[in-house]
This record gives sequence, structure tokens and C-alpha cells, in this order.
Amino acid sequence: MLIRGLLLSLAFLSATAYATEIEEFKLSNGLRIIVQEDHRSPVVVSQVWYRAGSLDEVNGKTGVAHVLEHMMFKGTKKVKAGQFSRLIAAAGGRENAFTGNDYTCYFQQLEKSQLPLSFRLEADRMQNLQLTKAEFSKEIKVVMEERRWRTEDKPQSIVNEQFQAAVYHVHPYARPVVGWMNDLENMTVEDAREWYKTWYAPNNAVLVVVGDIKAREVLKLANQYFGPIKAHVLPARKPQTEPEQLGERRLIVKAQAKLPYVLMGYHAPVLVDAKNDWEPYALEILAGVLDGNGSARLNQNLVRQSKIAVDTSAGYDSIQRGGTSLFELDGTPSEHSSAAELEKALIGEIDKIKQQGVTEEELLRVKAQVIAGEVYKRDSTFNQGMEIGRLEASGLSWRVLKEYPERLQAVTAEQVQAVARKYLVQDNLTVATLDPQPIDPNDNKPKGKPHVH
Repeated sequence: MLIRGLLLSLAFLSATAYATEIEEFKLSNGLRIIVQEDHRSPVVVSQVWYRAGSLDEVNGKTGVAHVLEHMMFKGTKKVKAGQFSRLIAAAGGRENAFTGNDYTCYFQQLEKSQLPLSFRLEADRMQNLQLTKAEFSKEIKVVMEERRWRTEDKPQSIVNEQFQAAVYHVHPYARPVVGWMNDLENMTVEDAREWYKTWYAPNNAVLVVVGDIKAREVLKLANQYFGPIKAHVLPARKPQTEPEQLGERRLIVKAQAKLPYVLMGYHAPVLVDAKNDWEPYALEILAGVLDGNGSARLNQNLVRQSKIAVDTSAGYDSIQRGGTSLFELDGTPSEHSSAAELEKALIGEIDKIKQQGVTEEELLRVKAQVIAGEVYKRDSTFNQGMEIGRLEASGLSWRVLKEYPERLQAVTAEQVQAVARKYLVQDNLTVATLDPQPIDPNDNKPKGKPHVH
């Protein structure tokens, strides 16, 4: 009864948090503005989300979305290279950017009176970016170093990259966001210019502002700084559908490492109709039953009890602009276990759910846990903006947040069992295994460097 009461209370809090605090506007040039007022501290977060990520790239130019993200800090006609970050820092703020499969986002967090500075700088580089060959030649080397640091120096990252390329045969999600090294080595400043001219426009962007501000004041500022920027025609986005997988796929990746590693994935649907879809919510609950806290099944059964693994996890993401997702499991076997034994144990946990279902106690625990996590996110202005922006940039609406607790609460044990039986099947499975190779002490230094703007 205590868990059920907590669940209902948290659901109410999460749902009502969005009742009056979010307002949406649209400028004549197509820029959409979403404002969430949060007056708990004199801080404002401003995020510009472009609906342009690795999903929109073509073979031979992989990584260009991420490269352009780097180049956006290299100056305009009014702001010299590197000055953007210095101006934000001088105002007491912080800023950065990130690129994903579905979007690229630029953000600043500032004292609320500094919001005009953020808008002025972002509007300037939305239309006046200076892409010079000299700056590009320097920055592409930085990106290649970042690729070495994030991927080539880390065995599990190598496995994940190869896994994505195996699980998707047609879909652009097969390509790494950072790009293939060969494409980076052959990329030109003209490639970056083409990307910028194609996708960086107000009618392909969403401005998300969260903090101690008034929505109407934000609209006025947005009109002042972003309003004069002209919209332009965007290319038609053709559907890119991954064909049905017709049998289990396997790959082995050999790399210098101390321990093996297993990564498994099943094709799964994404959230399209927030009011009528139920499978994505059931898959989210299923992931929570398997992994979510210390008492979840994978940790309890495989790490603590049988000690077949030193770590395990399960995950699923229903928000994907590309129209497809994966239900993933991974883990590192303990010293006395093999990768094959861990894989068998992971599948065994899935089979238990297929055959026996989940308990009402598990269902209530996971629902309370997930909804509580959503409520706790409200403590961060940045995370509030992230939730809104990611939904919008992925083709959904921030209004999903209002419906989320109710839809999650409605998931039944039978539905969780049904999605496990439907999607977590052998013919829909791809397995990648790290085969650890002896570590060469003479070749054990990092090949890359972390990136900072």
C-alpha cells in the first residue's frame, strides 16, 4: 500500500508540473519557441536544437554533423573564433554543444539577465558562421583525436560501434555519430558549408528556454534576435526503414582488454502516438524490471547471487526520430565465467519473464521508480530543457510529458510479458562479443585526446 500510494502521489506531481508552466510560440520564419518558467533560482538555460544529426548524413560524409558542431565555435563576421565561449564565461555562464543521431544542440546556462547575450550570439551564428579552410583544417584534426579518444582507445566503444553497424543493415543508425575515420580524413570545408547551408535555418530549429523568466519576455527577445533570420526550403526527408531481421546475427571483436564483454540487442518499436501506443511503455517497464536499481533482476540474479557477472545492464529508448530502436542488454562476465555463459544467463532472465511474467510488486516498484526519476529531474533547469528539446527534435511533442505518468501507470503485467514474447526473440537478436587480446605494455598509451571547446 505504501508503494502504491507513493506511485499515485508522484504521478500527480509529475503530471501537474506541466499544467501551466510551459508555453509554445512560433515566429513567422518557422522558429518554434518553448518556454518553461521555473522561478526557484535566478538562472536561465537556453538551448537551440537543430533537427539535424547523423541520421541525415550520407555515406562518405559521416561525422559532418558533429564536425559542424565544432565549427560553430569558430567565429562569425562579428564574433572572432573562440570569442563565443569567452563572452559566455565573462558573463558567469557555461556553454557547450552535443550531436546525436537525431539532432544537434547548443546551450548556455546564465544568470537570467544575460539571456539577451545568449540569443544574440546564437542568432548570429545561425546565419553568419564563417567557415574558413584554415580553421577547418585545425578542427578536423581535433575531431579525429576525439574519435580516437572516445572509440578507438576504449574496447567496449569499439564493440558498440561494430554492433551498431551489424544490427542495422540499411538504416543510418548504423553509422557512428563521430563518423568513420576514413570519412573524417577526406572531409573538406565545403562538406561542412553544405551541411550548414542545408540544415541550419530557423524553420529547422527549436529554441527551448527554462528558468526564472517570463514567457512573453522570451518571445519578445526571440523576435528581436531570431525574427529577422530568413527561413529556407529544407530537403525532403525520405523514410529510411530497416528491413525485418530474418535471423540471429553474431560478431566477435578482438581488441586489447582485460575482460570479455557481451552486448545484445533486439529491434524494438518507438513511440509514435503517445495517446494510443502501449508497447513502448511496456518495453520501458520491462527494462526497469531487468535493470534500474540494486533489486532489479539482472543485478540481483547475475551479479549478487550467481556472481556470473561483475556488471550488467538493460536499456530501451522509445524516443527516436529514425523510427526504430533497440532493446539492449550488456555485461562483463566475472573472472570465473565466460562471455558465452553470461549471454546464456541474460537470455535466461528474459525467458523467465516470457514464461512466468513479472510480479505485481515489481510492476509497482518500477513504475514508482521511473516516475520518481521524472519528478527529480525537475530539480534541474538543464534537464527540464533536455526533456523538452529531445522530444521536439525527435518529432514528438513536449506534451508527451503530461501524458507520460498516466500511460506508464496503465501498463499491465500481461503487456510486459507480451512485448518480451513479441520482440525479444532469437531471430530478432544481434550479439557482439569482445574477445580480449593481451595488452601490449609498449602499445598501451591513449591514441587520442579529450575535446574541449
